[in-house]
Amino acid sequence: MTNIRELSWHNAAASPFTRQVKTFSVAFKLLFSLWLDDLLGNNSALQKKRRARWLVRRMLELGPTFIKIGQALSTRADLIPLEYVREFSQLQDNVPPFASEKAVAAIEKELGKSIYTLFRDFETIPLAAASLGQVHRARLHTGEEVVVKVQRLGLEKLFNLDFAILHRLVRIINHFSKTMRKYNLEMIYQEFFELLFQEIDYINEGKNAERFRENFQKYHQVKAPQVYWQYTTRKILTLEYLPGIKIDDRQSLEANRIDPDAVIKLGITCYLKQLLEDGFFQSDPHPGNMAVSGNGEIIFYDFGTMAEIKAIAQDQMVKTFFAVLKKDTNEVVETLMYMGLIEPAADMTPIKKMVSFLLREFSDKPIDVKAFEHLTDELYVMFEQQPFRLPPQMTFIIKSLTTLDGIARALDPQYNLLAAAQPFLKSIALSQNKTNLLATFARQTKDLVKHKLNQPSRTELSIQRLESRLELGELQIRVRSLESDRTLKLIQLGIKSLIFTCLTGFTLLSGTMLFLGSHKILAFIMFGLSGFWFFLLMKYLMNLAFQEKMQKRL
Repeated sequence: MTNIRELSWHNAAASPFTRQVKTFSVAFKLLFSLWLDDLLGNNSALQKKRRARWLVRRMLELGPTFIKIGQALSTRADLIPLEYVREFSQLQDNVPPFASEKAVAAIEKELGKSIYTLFRDFETIPLAAASLGQVHRARLHTGEEVVVKVQRLGLEKLFNLDFAILHRLVRIINHFSKTMRKYNLEMIYQEFFELLFQEIDYINEGKNAERFRENFQKYHQVKAPQVYWQYTTRKILTLEYLPGIKIDDRQSLEANRIDPDAVIKLGITCYLKQLLEDGFFQSDPHPGNMAVSGNGEIIFYDFGTMAEIKAIAQDQMVKTFFAVLKKDTNEVVETLMYMGLIEPAADMTPIKKMVSFLLREFSDKPIDVKAFEHLTDELYVMFEQQPFRLPPQMTFIIKSLTTLDGIARALDPQYNLLAAAQPFLKSIALSQNKTNLLATFARQTKDLVKHKLNQPSRTELSIQRLESRLELGELQIRVRSLESDRTLKLIQLGIKSLIFTCLTGFTLLSGTMLFLGSHKILAFIMFGLSGFWFFLLMKYLMNLAFQEKMQKRL
């Protein structure tokens, strides 16, 4: 990723047709490559890593819209292979910078003065580069050290163009796939671009930063940079310089005598306060947006993707949080339905089964992505019958909590959510404020304490889990017949051989007719395809013959 050439998408808006062709070309190549890998049985970890690296390079070439898509997917290890997750995670802070001359020109144009009239010192080499802009360190004439965030050139035109291209893709998908219509892709696409356009308005980001600072005024261990409004526009943002150690760098934290466990507790406390008390939270808390000072303070940097929770939903958020701590499946499902996260259905058993599985597997121990394989069939049926309905706020909550969980586990693979949340729960329990929200906290905390005190013995818990799994249909008896499996495999090989025989004959016949009709270039293409299908036919015929020979010996 270090030798990536300078991006060329900043001129993409000048040729919409070329941009569309390139976008569709990347999508087609990816789908064809995945189909070919599946066809040839080449799905090794190394091959997936190669495909993921290729896709990351294409995303970087396509620019900010697709980089943002990659960033969102980098937190979804439950949906895509780990090889892709690891490669997409590099999009968080390894995005190539643009030329410093362009950054200086943009600053001077936006602020209307020369760079050294504005700043006493200005470092031309950027501190960091992201998908939407890059950051330069500077010093004001009054002596304050600041960072200047400069937006990439032509972003608004590029977003408008990508908006139109992806809209066409959504309509094509909706037209050809009945299954995807259930997920309301139009709404998801609209919400995504509304968020993206908010993120390129730096005045909006500055206001978010100030509101965040006000919410944490009494929390001296949480820092957010001050905004210098006289040096800020929609495309330029000037903030106080607050250096720190990357929050997931355990080695550097320990070298500076900072306790990682204290950082985890402080981070969890920060986010519980944002989600459950303020109703205003940072929806993209990746390690590039958070740091730790030499005194152990957590520093927040990026406020372009803030989200709000309505006061009505906050009360339900509190109930859901405590229901998760108690592992109460029924209450979690009920509160999620109340908030609109899950749509009610005649049979809620599949949903309760998934929630119970998640609470049992992931609340008190590190997440094992492979554990999701146990629910693959059930989840597929459930989503076919009733897909989840995710309001935008809930999507942001899930993304932020998933990312925060990853940061915590990078610092301590065995961390416990309940233990990390104790400082926040204690502060709520001791609070004298009698508002409705805090009254809900106090009541739920009291119920949690009672639940822990009255918790049954291990034997009773085992019996309860057995009863629950019987009710949810999680205990299954599987009967396998080795002879039936072998016969089924032979049938599958025979069907594939028949398909490739037809393809070989069709392309060979087409090539012959084209050759006789003087279309030699097309004829040679068809002959090449015929040879490819013949190669696959021979592969499956030999495999079929081998399997039949082995079966006769048994």
